[in-house]
Amino acid sequence: MEFRQLECFIAVAEELHFGRAAERLCMTQPPLSRQIQLLEQDLGVTLFERNSRQVLLSAAGRHFLRDARHLLEYSARAAATARRTSGGEAGHITLGFTAVAAYRLMPSMIMRARKLLAGVEIQLRETVSTDLERLLLAREVDAILARSIPHQTGIEARLIEREPLVLALPAHSSLCEHATVPLRLLQGQPFVLYSPREGKYFYDRIVGAFGLADVQPDYVQRAGQTHTLLALVRAGLGVGIVPDSARELRFEGVEFRPIGQRDLYADMYLAWHTHHDNPALDAFLQRVAVEGGASDHGLPPRPALG
Repeated sequence: MEFRQLECFIAVAEELHFGRAAERLCMTQPPLSRQIQLLEQDLGVTLFERNSRQVLLSAAGRHFLRDARHLLEYSARAAATARRTSGGEAGHITLGFTAVAAYRLMPSMIMRARKLLAGVEIQLRETVSTDLERLLLAREVDAILARSIPHQTGIEARLIEREPLVLALPAHSSLCEHATVPLRLLQGQPFVLYSPREGKYFYDRIVGAFGLADVQPDYVQRAGQTHTLLALVRAGLGVGIVPDSARELRFEGVEFRPIGQRDLYADMYLAWHTHHDNPALDAFLQRVAVEGGASDHGLPPRPALG
């Protein structure tokens, strides 16, 4: 049984006239009749009841018409899906990310992907930065959103976002009087710092900035996650420095102020394997992972490492 035979059968079944069906298919009547005969032989049933005046579907033909239509529709969908998958318009991507990326960046990328690549399914994997690198190197995810990226041969990365670090402080703090807070005003201030293990990226940047400014806060507590740090700030334990996207957590009783220090920011990279065989990932990189990315900041993407 061939798809061309199904097309011939459906045309005759809908027209109930061999001449009109042949015209519809842009062929002559004898080849059309031959295709119907071959189909009936293959199936071992009579599909049409014919006489000199009319053509009618047999009981077997009526039931077969429904299935024949489904077969052609399914084959058309399968062909279209194959073409869309080859071009990256359909398929599957697994994206790893940290909790901080979920505050603002990751949801906006997913919504953009739904608009531009509606046929691509994106599975999300949330974990800590150290595990993200392991998942990417083991090819358990297609790409990761991370502050730092593994320096391994064959890993490529693109700077997606550069966001400022801001001061988080209790609403009753006297520092709230300032529209912008210079780092020098944090000298001796009770300060909640990121953990050097779980929050290593932010720990290094913040401690480094204090060192360059010759400022020594009073480190009263350390936290591994941004939401924990903000909870300690809200309790009045001290002030802290967090990425600007932490505003999205909307902690009541916590105020945010810009910091009067240049080049105090946090980068977010998208990293993936240079050599992969996933067209959906290529489409994601070309059409989705550019919003809010390097091109908007005038920052070049990092070249592949091999």
